[in-house]
Amino acid sequence: MALLELRNLHVALEDGTEIVKGVDLGVDSGEVHAVMGPNGSGKSTLAYAVMGHPAYEITEGQILLDGEDVTELAADERAQRGLFLAFQYPHAVPGVTVTSFLRSAINAIRKARNGGTDDPIPVKEFRTEMLAAMERLRVPRELAQRYINDGFSGGEKKRVEILQMALLKPRVAVLDETDSGLDIDALRIVAAGVRDLVGADLGALVITHYQRILEHITPDFVHVFVGGRIVEEGGPELAHKLEAEGYEAFVPEGVTISGVD
Repeated sequence: MALLELRNLHVALEDGTEIVKGVDLGVDSGEVHAVMGPNGSGKSTLAYAVMGHPAYEITEGQILLDGEDVTELAADERAQRGLFLAFQYPHAVPGVTVTSFLRSAINAIRKARNGGTDDPIPVKEFRTEMLAAMERLRVPRELAQRYINDGFSGGEKKRVEILQMALLKPRVAVLDETDSGLDIDALRIVAAGVRDLVGADLGALVITHYQRILEHITPDFVHVFVGGRIVEEGGPELAHKLEAEGYEAFVPEGVTISGVD
């Protein structure tokens, strides 16, 4: 049994339109899985549904984390159990500093994972961990005192999300179009951070529509996602084939792109 398992997952919008149409997928610790598909194939819908976004209804199938069925759990409960979502377009949170947010999130997870018996992380311990992670991931220290994503560049937003991963220590990270809005240098830094964090305690599901980020994060498995379905699976060579041939060759007869990503 994989750490994260999607079993025959079907997802619909609030109006009943089905976007994800039966996905089976398993991600284990230390593995990088890439879900590649054209715009409008339903990739982001899949990511949000895995994380528990209330606008997306799971109409059939299951999401299991370490054998536990989390299909009916709210997003915060899934996060407490070790799921993490890096957004394509992270939102700004004016008035809340990066430092304050990270410490609050760590304390919420500590409390949830240990039955409410853990004390809040001491300020000195938190600061030591945060500064060490910022140095390791090449996150400028000055970002710590700024409001979350308020006026941040695309690269700064994504670096802070990788910093969140380092400090919150999730078990499975879902990265939704993490390469969006990044220049070459920022992409390299963010990809290096992801590579650094994936290991014995973390698996990753990297969602993207082209190979650029996969030049820096080599996936163990590639899943071609078209029309709400996985239509082809393979190793990293499949990403190169997609880059050379495009998605058209992988669209099965009768399958259409939904128009919602």
